[in-house]
Amino acid sequence: MIRFVLFDLDNTILNFDAGEEKALDETLRSYGLTPSPDIISRYQEINDELWRMLEEGRTTREILSVERFSRLFSEFSIACPGEEAAARYAELLSHQHPFMPGAEEVLSRLHRSYDLYVASNGTSWIQWRRIKDAGLEKWFEDIFISEEIGANKPDPRFFDITFSRIEGLRREETIIIGDSLTSDIKGGINAGIHTCLFAPGELPIRPGIEPEYTVRSLSEIPELLKKIRV
Repeated sequence: MIRFVLFDLDNTILNFDAGEEKALDETLRSYGLTPSPDIISRYQEINDELWRMLEEGRTTREILSVERFSRLFSEFSIACPGEEAAARYAELLSHQHPFMPGAEEVLSRLHRSYDLYVASNGTSWIQWRRIKDAGLEKWFEDIFISEEIGANKPDPRFFDITFSRIEGLRREETIIIGDSLTSDIKGGINAGIHTCLFAPGELPIRPGIEPEYTVRSLSEIPELLKKIRV
């Protein structure tokens, strides 16, 4: 049976999209840029491109955090250093930690029967502030953040280092649950563990990356874990 459960943090346990929207809205307005649908869409395009590059090892977190604002401001003729906007956005984001629907109930139920862990790609100080403010630590045995690990999901090094810090871990008894095919599911496949895609909205498709299981609601997870035989 499954014993060890790794949860992605953003858009799996905490609603990153909602927090990002608030932080981005205030950041853009503070520099005189109205967050219209066109501007938000362009920011997301730039951000998604840079995150893909980060997952592929073609950029760094530091460059990503600044470059997305530098490029956006350049395109819309805003005279502001990307570093300044990135710092303001990060501070605002660090205070955002709304839960995904059902997350608190599911974690409260699961932590009695499984060893739960957070496995997150993110900036360490931002993630830790959000984790602590949300009161997540009471449910998890340990928390692994890519900036501290020194590698990002899906890099096998993230999982190798993480697993080396979990006493008694067996990969066949381990599952990762997350919303990203390219980081969570691909990473789990590369690491030789079970994988579960959390897809509450439109089902993402990425050729060559197939999750072992898919759930549409976090409430499905307890029964799913009971059914998995290893």
